[in-house]
Amino acid sequence: MFVWKGKTAKGESLSGEYEAEDRKEVGSYLRQRRIVITSIKKKPKDIQISFFQNKGVGVKDLSVFTRQFATMVNAGLPLVQCLDILGRQLEKPHFKKVVQEVMADVEGGTTLAEAMAKHPKVFSDLFVHMIAAGEAGGILDIILNRLAVFLEKADALQRKVKGAMTYPTIVLTVAGGACIFMLMFVIPVFAKMFSDFGGELPTPTRIVMNLSDFIRGYWWALLAGGAAISFAYKTYRSTKSGRYMTDKLAMKIPILGTVVQKSAVARFTRTLGTLIGSGVPILQGLDITSRTAGNTVIQQAIEKTAEAISRGETIAAPLKESGVFPPMVTQMIGIGEQTGALDEMLSKIADFYDDEVDSAVEAMTAAIEPLMIVVMGGMVGSMLVAMYLPMFKMSSIVG
Repeated sequence: MFVWKGKTAKGESLSGEYEAEDRKEVGSYLRQRRIVITSIKKKPKDIQISFFQNKGVGVKDLSVFTRQFATMVNAGLPLVQCLDILGRQLEKPHFKKVVQEVMADVEGGTTLAEAMAKHPKVFSDLFVHMIAAGEAGGILDIILNRLAVFLEKADALQRKVKGAMTYPTIVLTVAGGACIFMLMFVIPVFAKMFSDFGGELPTPTRIVMNLSDFIRGYWWALLAGGAAISFAYKTYRSTKSGRYMTDKLAMKIPILGTVVQKSAVARFTRTLGTLIGSGVPILQGLDITSRTAGNTVIQQAIEKTAEAISRGETIAAPLKESGVFPPMVTQMIGIGEQTGALDEMLSKIADFYDDEVDSAVEAMTAAIEPLMIVVMGGMVGSMLVAMYLPMFKMSSIVG
């Protein structure tokens, strides 16, 4: 990575960074841009701890990038200049490098869609195909705006679902941690005291003391068992049938299943509606949507729908036969097909299900809160009761 400084023909000072093999390559790049070079130096290497580095490009990062890109293109700035400005202000090194590589490819005569397609981990098929449709139709700024809206709503949906799972996860972790702490450090003190006094202990107390001895003696076996179960689950889920079965099971879990299904429907309708509205053919749109569905059950239903459409059938009928999508969704899609406004209808369904996800998350939180309180209270309270029971008999034991 080289740091350069220079001036334009009008005398304006410029500076920036450019990744190249040597100074000659940087000089060639600057001369092509008609910049008079003042200095070119190697950038000092940053000392970074890899554990704390975040190389991933999240939906939030991409949505901000797309929104700014759309604004610049709409203002009439050339693509290379837009990418140069965006690349210089990005904070994540990996994302910055990708944008600079895209800029270099576009400068070399490659289309923006082709340049982005070289980085599938950052720019998805959906993103690339929509950019290609925008370039072909001369409406890149409009497509970028649609992409920005899509990504912002996708990010909001993702945060809602994650937020719904945060509360029960924290409560269960705290309850589990409190119980393990008591079993390993508090219960042994009571156990020694009771054994010194002698006498027969109540059954609940003996159960808790035996459980404490087991955890203290075989904690390594419990950790190994937990790791083995986690590995077995990940291995099973990595298979096609395992992923399908776990996704299907997730959609059937009481309360949580409703959130999963509604969020999957919202994502499907939003993605397909955005693609069709941008001029992407429906079969290609279904192919992209199936790969970005995030749920294998939904993915298979979309793939079967694409096969049915290629045979000349409508989109609504195979979606209805799958049994995955609610009747209202298939009926509204059918109306959209008949009226020729499928993209608008899909967007309306997506907006409706975004609100439905909000309601489902609120309902789930309302149902989980008292349940978590009972579970946490039961776990900690049962141990406290078990330990205090012998104290009621302490006077008779001492006597």
